[in-house]
Amino acid sequence: MQHDNKRYVERDRDWHPAAYTPGYKTSVARSPSQALVSLQAPSVSELTGPDFRRLRMGPHDNDLLLNYREDPALAGAAGLPVGERIIMFGRVIDQFGKPVPHTLVEMWQANAGGRYRHKKDAYLAPLDPNFGGVGRCLTDDQGWYRFRTIKPGPYPWGNGINTWRPAHIHVSVMGPAISTRLVTQMYFEGDPLIPICPIVQTLNDQEAVETMIGRLDMARSNPMDCLAYRFDLVVRGELQTYFENQ
Repeated sequence: MQHDNKRYVERDRDWHPAAYTPGYKTSVARSPSQALVSLQAPSVSELTGPDFRRLRMGPHDNDLLLNYREDPALAGAAGLPVGERIIMFGRVIDQFGKPVPHTLVEMWQANAGGRYRHKKDAYLAPLDPNFGGVGRCLTDDQGWYRFRTIKPGPYPWGNGINTWRPAHIHVSVMGPAISTRLVTQMYFEGDPLIPICPIVQTLNDQEAVETMIGRLDMARSNPMDCLAYRFDLVVRGELQTYFENQ
């Protein structure tokens, strides 16, 4: 389809899960009970920016093996985290394959035992005194990002009698504007918990599920050090289809 002499992609409303999916119990309370309000006149701040190129980054912000010991609020870490060392990398692009340079990619995760460093996480797995579980970086000119971290462990959650989350890393990327921000999760190729996860089961399209799976990349792995998983992030481009009659 052509639109103003440029490529135009209509939003696929069957791609994302329904807001109300009782099989994923917390969606019952989170899903809207009233009609959404259409944004009639988006402002420039919603359609462009922010510009992260001047954001001051720490030397190890994207290295979760080292950045925990540099946080003054969590001082005391002296060694390396326990667990399988991995590299997580990929590109941020729009739906036409155009790279999104100099945008902020943030990630957070559980430790190797499946526990988050959060006061409300009561899972019996121990905390790792040398692992904080958060990182950030900026994409380069071609949209590439990279993290070094520990492969997180699966953990039980209260959705059912015996339900477990697959190992996963949470990711947030802004894209070219705040309105294109994507928050998602990267699962790991071959994990048997993926198809039985109630959150994953809210997706009706297997191709959509595949976009959330990091693929083992032996060429980018470091011999005798760590494996690498590639996870590309695709955000809407400049001709995104806005909700309703926006």
